[in-house]
Parts: sequence; C-alpha cells; structure tokens
Amino acid sequence: MSTTQGLLRSAALGLSVLLSITTAGHAAEGTSVLPDTSRVASVGGSITEIVYALGEEAKLVARDSTSVYPEPALKLPDVGYMRALSPEGVLSVSPTGILALEGSGPKEAVDVLKKASIPFVSIPEDFTHQGIVDKVRVVGKALGAEAKAEELATQVDQQLNEAEALTAGIPQADRKRVLFILSLQGGKLLASGSGTAADGIIDLAGAVNAVEGFSGYKQLTDEAAITARPDIILMMDREGELAIDDSELYGHPAIASTPAGQARRVIRMDGAYLLGFGPRTASAVKDLAASLYGDAIKK
Repeated sequence: MSTTQGLLRSAALGLSVLLSITTAGHAAEGTSVLPDTSRVASVGGSITEIVYALGEEAKLVARDSTSVYPEPALKLPDVGYMRALSPEGVLSVSPTGILALEGSGPKEAVDVLKKASIPFVSIPEDFTHQGIVDKVRVVGKALGAEAKAEELATQVDQQLNEAEALTAGIPQADRKRVLFILSLQGGKLLASGSGTAADGIIDLAGAVNAVEGFSGYKQLTDEAAITARPDIILMMDREGELAIDDSELYGHPAIASTPAGQARRVIRMDGAYLLGFGPRTASAVKDLAASLYGDAIKK
C-alpha cells in the first residue's frame, strides 16, 4: 500500500468514527440485545469464552487481547487490551455489535463507542458464583441465544456448587490465608485487596484473603505484608519481564518473614484460567483448592 493510500484509508476511518458518533438518531447506548449479531466484537476474555461455550462463536468478528481461550479465538483480529481500547481499533473491524466487559476502558474510548451507531452491550462483572451465572445469561440474551444460555448457566451453577463443596467442611480457623501478588517490580509488592478477581477466587476456593482494609490492587508496605501473615502466596504464572521466580520472591525481606516465605509455599496458575470468572472457573476453583488443602478436602 502506498503512503497516499495509507493516508486516505486513515482519513476514511477517522471520518467513519466521527459519523458514527454524530448519528444520534441511531445511537444504541444502554441496549441489552444486539439487533444484528452477524459481526460481534468481544471485549473481555470471559465474554469470549462464554460465546464459545454457547456455540455462538461464528458471530464473532474480533476479540480483545485478554481473550486467549479457547485457542481458535486467537485467530480472530485483536482490537487491543480491554483497558486501553481505541475507538478506531474496535470500529475498524466493522462490527454490527459490541459486547464489552464492565471495566473496559479508558472511559473516553468507551464513551465514544457507546455513543456510536453500533449497539453496545456492557456486561456486568461480579467476582462471585452468582456473578458468573448472571454473566452467562446476559451474554446469551445479547446474542439472542437465551435457551442455550440458560442451559449453560445451569451447568456452570452446578459445577461451581460442586467445586465449593470441596472446602465447605473446613473450619474457619483452618482456612488458609492467601496473599495474591500481582507484581514485584522494583521490590514493591502490588497485592490484591477486596473486590478483585483474585479476592473472589480465593473465597470460592475456601481460603481467606490475607490482605484487609482496601479494595482493588495496591502496593503493600513491608510491614503490611508481614502483618498479613499469609500461609501461601498466589500468583499468575507469567513469562518475561513480569515473571517472578522463587529467588526473587523468597529473597524479598517482607515475604521471607511470613509463614508462606518461611515454608516456601507459592501457587502459580495461568492468569486467564485463575481470574477469568467464566465457564472454566469451577475447574480453577477445584485446582486451587487442591493446591491449598491437598488431602484435607472432600473428594
């Protein structure tokens, strides 16, 4: 493609974005059903997983970079990271509808997409058992696949009940205290408080979040990490610059002073699997519970 052609294509795309924003008569902000599901852009890994679990993947025209499962989804065009979207990137695939997980952003980009002429459905995110079941139903309704969604929701509900039952008999005093560490860059602990996917999965697996007093992900002081007294460290299994190996983890003075550090107890799991809160979460709960409690849990 020549430079002139590239400039013309960019200008045309910019004009299409502008036109879609200013066509107020066709705005579909706040809708819960996509009138045309022939070309759907899915923003959020759990949404994409649900679409595939429903057998509705033929309707997808694009996905975001957090949508890494199932493997066939990787063949779809990637419109970017769900928290760093650009309207141009999403609209470039000419979607007839957008399914976006709550928390997608930045806000300015989402506001542009919501005001465009393309129907936009925001999918609520609640890191609980019921939140997953509700999410399945909302996605199914948006795609016009409510019967399939009800069947999947019932299945997921049953699987989650079975997973939670594994640790139901563990006394509160014996429940493991878990510290979820998101990163350790520069020696600074970025940990999970309440209201996060990490906090939710720890609870579903019958354990206790060792960190209290704040929501979201925040930096912990060394004193706070020691005071948290975690029995186990939980992390995503990462590669590259974000990877935290055992020497770095246990070499951290605060971690080394905790029960988890002294016993060298860490659990690493795939991030999308552990924190996705979608159709695979029941399996993730079972795996995490087994790693936390071993033979102590009900078989």
